[in-house]
Amino acid sequence: MGAWVSVLLGMDGAEAAAAGPAAVGLGDLPELCAAQVLLRLDPPEICMLARLNHAFRGAAGADFVWEAKLPENYSYLMEFVGGNGDEGRRRRRRAGKKEIYARLARPVPFGDGQKEFWLDKSKGMICMALSSKALVITGIDDRRYWQHMPTSESRFQSVAYLQQIWWFEVVGEVDFCFPVGTYSLYFRVHLGKFYKRFGRRHCTSEHVHGWDKKPVRFQLSTSDGQQALSQCYLEEPGSWVLYHAGDFVSSKPDQPMKLKFSMAQIDCTHTKGGLCIDSVLIYPKGKGFQQERVVRSLK
Repeated sequence: MGAWVSVLLGMDGAEAAAAGPAAVGLGDLPELCAAQVLLRLDPPEICMLARLNHAFRGAAGADFVWEAKLPENYSYLMEFVGGNGDEGRRRRRRAGKKEIYARLARPVPFGDGQKEFWLDKSKGMICMALSSKALVITGIDDRRYWQHMPTSESRFQSVAYLQQIWWFEVVGEVDFCFPVGTYSLYFRVHLGKFYKRFGRRHCTSEHVHGWDKKPVRFQLSTSDGQQALSQCYLEEPGSWVLYHAGDFVSSKPDQPMKLKFSMAQIDCTHTKGGLCIDSVLIYPKGKGFQQERVVRSLK
């Protein structure tokens, strides 16, 4: 015991030898004990500690360690991975829990590639993104009002750009078994048309108008009766902003929950325009955003 403590306290080899018959280090920790340590860490911390020595490296591959980090409905989530044929099902059955976690931590497309989800690495919940093409946008097929604009600033490589319209309304829905937790839903939008020239980003506010006259109304409802309603003015031309539409709670991960959500400004006394719609994002509540501003709407 004295030798073990001496190593942790940084005693040199001679002092350790004098303290006991043999020096003991972290490398001598039984894998089961190392696994118990890993159970108390987040997945990124597990991966870092696995580099320390063979005991933690071996423990970091244990199924029970990674199963504890997976959502309880991970089997449902894996049905979206690898196809629906016999070979896909066999691959999913053979996969270890670490492999399952690693696959779900990467974006998993569904809905004809216009939607995707992935595991949040610290909360054991999921994140989800729905492209503008997965939403019902009033007038989207009329090029006098809207156009699809290719861009690398969207995870879906395309945004919907509004030039001018009287009736602005964006509606969407998703039916999904969400892991247990509280989630927030956001609309990712940008005032002004942006482009790159000679490697530099430029933004023009030529078509931006009408958003300061009346607030935009956000709505969110769930199939189990949860509702959120808020409104705010759109602002900050030239940058992407996440507008918070509302929160919802998932308590039954084995039952699909249908979400319906919308963003609208339907006062026809004036036109509005110059707006990019990228996507709808669903994240665990409280998740921080380092690169984009979040606007909490007024009730």
